[in-house]
Amino acid sequence: MVFSYYHRLPAAAKRVYRQSDAIAAIELPQAAALQPFIPLLAQALREEDRAGIETLCRELANGILSSRNVPLLRVKVLAVRPSADWGELHGLYEPAEGRASAVITLWMRTARLKRVVAFKAFLRTLLHELCHHLDYELYQLSDSFHTEGFYKRESSLFHQLVPADSAE
Repeated sequence: MVFSYYHRLPAAAKRVYRQSDAIAAIELPQAAALQPFIPLLAQALREEDRAGIETLCRELANGILSSRNVPLLRVKVLAVRPSADWGELHGLYEPAEGRASAVITLWMRTARLKRVVAFKAFLRTLLHELCHHLDYELYQLSDSFHTEGFYKRESSLFHQLVPADSAE
């Protein structure tokens, strides 16, 4: 299945899109070693501990990336999501491109009500942004499209890290 914007892409981008779409999972060989971070992250969100959330996100990201021999990146957690008439920004991935490393920025509060983001949504946003990094660094894709395969990879990470009986 392709998303509607696929038909507007140039031929080279369509090839990258199809490559991305064909990758349905990211195996985490040491997922069990990373699972203890999950309840700690959930607790830090409940306690609204921005610095703790940032530290745990960085450690979780580094664990995922190290297990796949992928360059590490910086993770920043900021307070309230930016918003405009287009909606709210949940997370942002910025490739290294001249910087020492790539950067993921996450926001811990919703824009309108300024409430702490639900744990599951926050974790999925982190994993979503990590998938962009993995597209470039692990799979060596020239672009990181939101394909069905991309969303399957995000879900595969989530389900390896959050056992079905512990998902909040």
